[in-house]
Amino acid sequence: SSAPAFVPDRRSTRAWDNPRMPGPELIEMVVESVRVHMLSSRHVVILKEAERDRYLPIWIGPWEASAIAMKLQGLAAERPLTHDLITSIFDRLEIEIARVVISDLIDNTFYASLYLLHNNKEFHIDSRPSDAIAIAIRIGAPVFVEEEVIAKQDQSTLDTWMKNLGMSP
Repeated sequence: SSAPAFVPDRRSTRAWDNPRMPGPELIEMVVESVRVHMLSSRHVVILKEAERDRYLPIWIGPWEASAIAMKLQGLAAERPLTHDLITSIFDRLEIEIARVVISDLIDNTFYASLYLLHNNKEFHIDSRPSDAIAIAIRIGAPVFVEEEVIAKQDQSTLDTWMKNLGMSP
């Protein structure tokens, strides 16, 4: 699945021009926490909508959970972790991480992209959401989720997950 480019709405002021077709609605999220699901002992990163109380739990691996949690807690490893290495490489090569977009949910698998800026060109790189989030929080890049991804979640299932994570739905 290829994530669409993020294009600001630049409508013309001329009345006879058709407005630009809007792209997918992107919802800005913040990384609320990393938790362990009580029933399965699996790790979950919880994204919270910046402007509302909507959540998006994403199952992630233990290494990525550790990398995200360490950064959220202000801790640093003695030696660079993989995500630290990637951000150092981007920094050295003057590549900016413009944003992360979680663009799809297919068969319980989330899809994401890193949007990179280099020499005034934008590139998007397919990524697991956990890696993209771990990189984004290291440099303060915004994380977005397409509205369709949030809409694909079953609310009763989400409420049950949140309860099992120790959060009120």
